[in-house]
Amino acid sequence: MGIALILLAGFLALAFLPGYWVRSVLKKHSAQRPDFPGTGAEFARHLLARMGLTSVGVEETDLGDHYDTMAKMVRLSKAHMHRRSLAAVVVAAHEVGHAMQDATGYPPLAARTRLAKQAQRIELVGSIVMLAAPLVLVLVKAPHLVLVQIFVGLVILAMTVLMHAVTLPVELDASFRRALPVLEAGNYIDARDMASARELLRAAAFTYVASAALSLLDVMRWLRVLRI
Repeated sequence: MGIALILLAGFLALAFLPGYWVRSVLKKHSAQRPDFPGTGAEFARHLLARMGLTSVGVEETDLGDHYDTMAKMVRLSKAHMHRRSLAAVVVAAHEVGHAMQDATGYPPLAARTRLAKQAQRIELVGSIVMLAAPLVLVLVKAPHLVLVQIFVGLVILAMTVLMHAVTLPVELDASFRRALPVLEAGNYIDARDMASARELLRAAAFTYVASAALSLLDVMRWLRVLRI
């Protein structure tokens, strides 16, 4: 029983701690900065213009900060869109980093985009497979087939976790090979803020890792529903 509780605690920590860390870093650096000349949206537009990416737009979103490769749009959350904070400026730079990747045909970004499109379909298929397991047991009366079906469903759900995790190199590139050099070369961030900016860029890059960790809860939820 003790070992089971330790494993459960470890599993929950793995699922929730990355997201908690990302949120805490963003919150820590979200205070308004009167010394900043513009908001996150204004800074994103400035960087896009400077890079010659005039076809890329900037708009507000409720779905979290991201760059949409199909719409060619940098989307920022309300807090980062309208605030003059270190978090807003750095997150905007990170998302513009993705626009820079897109403009240069960065292959890992294209691969990540394809994987993202497949992730939703895979989650749907995995859910259908596992929901159908009890029905197969009633109709076929073959428990071993249900076990195979459950295994397939769990594999599909695990693939979703993997798809989130493989995006990390793309995110790190956007943060530290695109955004950071721009921030340093343009002297947009004061030297005293650079350590915090690097922390924010790391948090921005690990947002998808946090999503992957939370995806583990889907697997745990299905195991509980099916009482495995």
